Amino acid sequence: MNNVGTNLATQSTNVSFINRYHAHHDDRENILVGLQQPQKTIDPKYFYDHYGSELFEKITHLPEYYITRTEKMLLQRYANDIADSCGRGCILIEPGSGNSEKVRMLLEHIQPLSYVPIDVSGQFLEMAAQKLGDEFPTIDISAICADFSHSLIYNDDIPHGRRVFFYPGSTIGNMCPEEAVEFLKSLKQIIQHGESHGGVIIGIDLVKPQSVLHAAYNDAQGVTAEFNLNVLSHVNTKANANFKLENFRHSAHFNHYKSRIEMHLVSRCRHTVKVGDHVISFDEGESIHTENSYKYTLETIRDLAEEAGFSVQKSWVDDDSLFSLHYMD
Repeated sequence: MNNVGTNLATQSTNVSFINRYHAHHDDRENILVGLQQPQKTIDPKYFYDHYGSELFEKITHLPEYYITRTEKMLLQRYANDIADSCGRGCILIEPGSGNSEKVRMLLEHIQPLSYVPIDVSGQFLEMAAQKLGDEFPTIDISAICADFSHSLIYNDDIPHGRRVFFYPGSTIGNMCPEEAVEFLKSLKQIIQHGESHGGVIIGIDLVKPQSVLHAAYNDAQGVTAEFNLNVLSHVNTKANANFKLENFRHSAHFNHYKSRIEMHLVSRCRHTVKVGDHVISFDEGESIHTENSYKYTLETIRDLAEEAGFSVQKSWVDDDSLFSLHYMD
């Protein structure tokens, strides 16, 4: 892929595509840096090879995994209220848009001048944007292929107007609070380059009984365990490694002090792994930290927003206080 805009001949006239993605070829180096730390880590982005993406989709439909169904319920129930809060006729921007499933629940209500899905998978993004353009022919779809985590999107690529970000799924919970603040600040910069004051619609998971959290990340069918272990298969491909999945077991627990679920892969035995030309040693019981999922209270969400220069204007929470949506500006 190169850094030019392209248009597919088969696209609807309301769909455009810009390619700003620069492929990164330092996967092996990044993986090695994590595995050479005192607490070994693997970046959670390596969960998502093709099979990992399929497994995560399966996780979202598990009975124990409350996050996706609760957020969808909130989006459906409060779509008009959300639209009233953020305003209609905005430029609606979604980093990590995937198949744009959740935004469909808002588009008819918000009626944006333009929807801007952003994702790293160019071919998948074009297909998703085309499908969405066919479904919503009166909305301009301005798709941008880019890695939003690495740098700000070029402001000239985003249509002019009042900018509102849509960031569902409690993805911000995978960042430590300091990283989350910096991420929100980066959104603030892009919003401020808009023609008028905009904001962020964001989904954030809430603190809840440990039994509910434990079940969500240790499901009875073992899908989350398989998802966690599959990261080693992806690392084998990306970094020319020879991890044996049977040498590790899935572990997920709630860290009360840091208010987060931690996912680990725990070594079942003492052994070594080759990563390219490097040898990584594991003791029995030693773990690789693969993911965090921070849980917030309404108070700590307000604190997070304020530290990033936002103010929470409206919040929506389900009856069981499992999950929350917020509009902040």
